[in-house]
Order: sequence, then C-alpha cells, then structure tokens
Amino acid sequence: MLTLYSWNVNGIRAVQKKGFLDWLQHTQPDILGLQETKAMPAQLDAALLQPAGYHTFWASAERKGYSGVALYSRTAPRAVHLGLGLPEYDVEGRTIIAEYDDFVFITAYFPNGGRDLERVPYKMAYSAAFVAKCDALRAQGKSIIFCGDVNTAHRAIDLARPAANRNHTGFLPHECAWMDQLIDEHGYQDTYRRLHPEQRGAYTWWSAIGSARASNVGWRLDYFFVSPELWPRVAAADIHAGVAGSDHCPVSLTLHPAAP
Repeated sequence: MLTLYSWNVNGIRAVQKKGFLDWLQHTQPDILGLQETKAMPAQLDAALLQPAGYHTFWASAERKGYSGVALYSRTAPRAVHLGLGLPEYDVEGRTIIAEYDDFVFITAYFPNGGRDLERVPYKMAYSAAFVAKCDALRAQGKSIIFCGDVNTAHRAIDLARPAANRNHTGFLPHECAWMDQLIDEHGYQDTYRRLHPEQRGAYTWWSAIGSARASNVGWRLDYFFVSPELWPRVAAADIHAGVAGSDHCPVSLTLHPAAP
C-alpha cells in the first residue's frame, strides 16, 4: 500500500514546536504534501529540511511569513517543478508538482478569497490555471493525484453552517460551481466524498475563535483528488481530525500498488 498525506500546517515552524516531526516519524507517509508553510528553507533547521528517510522540496512565497508549500517524499521523485510556471501565482509559493513512475503528485494551496471577497477573482484565476496544468499533464498520458487546501467547501454537507456562509468566500456559488466542473467535466474524483458520500461532520478546518473545533463547527477544505483512471487503486481516504497542531487537520489517501 502507498500512503499519501496532506496537511495545511499554518506555519511549519509553529507546528514543529507542537510535535510535527514526532507525528511524521510515527505516521511515516510515503508522500506528504504541506500547505501554508509560511517559511523559506533558509529559515528552517536541518530537522525539518532533512528528516530521516525523506527528501524534501519547498516552494516559498516572496513575501515572508506567507503561503508556501512543501513536499516530503520517501522515494526521490523523477522530477520536481516548483510552481505552475506562471509568475503571478508562483510568487506566492502555491504549487509543487512531483513526477513519479506511475503518477504525478501535486500539493497546492489555493488562495483565500478574503473577508471582503477582494481576492476571489485571483483565487478563481489560480484555480483555472491549476486545472489547465493538470489537464495538460493528463494529455501527456500522466495520471494525476492532487491534494491540498482548496479553500472551498464543495456542498452543504461539507460545512457545519451552510446557510450562514452562502455569501462568504469558501462557499460562494461560483466557487462551488468550479468544484462541480472539476468533478463533472474534468473527471477528477473527490476521494473522501466518493468513499463516504453521506458522512456528515467530516471537517478539516475549524476557526480558532471560540470553541469551534471542540464543537466540530468546521469546514471540509482539504482534499485528495485523483484522475479517473487511478480510482480503481484507491483503497481508503480519511480525515484525521484528532491530529492537533494547526487549525487544519491532515487528510490521507491510501492506494493499492500499481499493477506490475
């Protein structure tokens, strides 16, 4: 089995102080995608950059303490690309694309639309560019696994208070429509929801205000998607709400080995 994890850590240096490396060594994912690392490699110590058994790769924002993604991999990828190749998004450190023998793995941190919705157009433009990149890779005959903080709850079942948030970013009608298109038109499979179609209360992010996490007033913002030909290999997709350290929790995908 191949175990893949994704986690928005809300600051890699902060989560390091809360036991991240212990969690990594205990869980030992084959591949781990991180989002919102909020650091440049030069700011990190060897324990994070070179943990035992892992190769690491980092895409950082030019703005300090902001955004950023990382990849931890037990096997060295065949190739790694930092960013989409589009400067308007890559300056924010939102994407790492890693090529393996039987799939391309992408960790991504989609923009937050902002309380005033000012960043929603940027978010939607990144989302369109991201899918175009995935589709271009598929056109080359490559299978796609992408994970990360998509910053959108797809349907009402994916957040605790849908009616109250219909006009807030993360649940705007056109944000949800983009996810409809991702699945219905492009064919990507929301692995957790396909395996758990009726599961309520399955959230991956909780506001730090009040007792949202303790009360499970949350949103499902973190996903694993696979291109359709990989679906037969999906063995499990899980949300690890009991893992603390960030306002998000890890999500995981377990795959059967590729056919020989």
